Amino acid sequence: MDISRAEQRILHLLAQGGRIETIRHGKKLANLHCYSRDGWRYPGLDEFLFRKLKRKRAIASKGGEPYRITQRGLQLVRAEPDNR
Repeated sequence: MDISRAEQRILHLLAQGGRIETIRHGKKLANLHCYSRDGWRYPGLDEFLFRKLKRKRAIASKGGEPYRITQRGLQLVRAEPDNR
């Protein structure tokens, strides 16, 4: 399965130890924040991209924790020289 460049960027960030935190108002998604492992916020994540990654099962959340990359997401992401 081929994924877009924007999805690729988010998955690389998550593969290196990043996370996606969601803020909800009731059941409605209010805000999304994507953080690198160093705590820097990445601005390239919107609700459409978030839902695409969830639909492909590339990210998941367990027990109310932030969203992390799944095994399926690791299979989708291509190798990069800076991914160690």
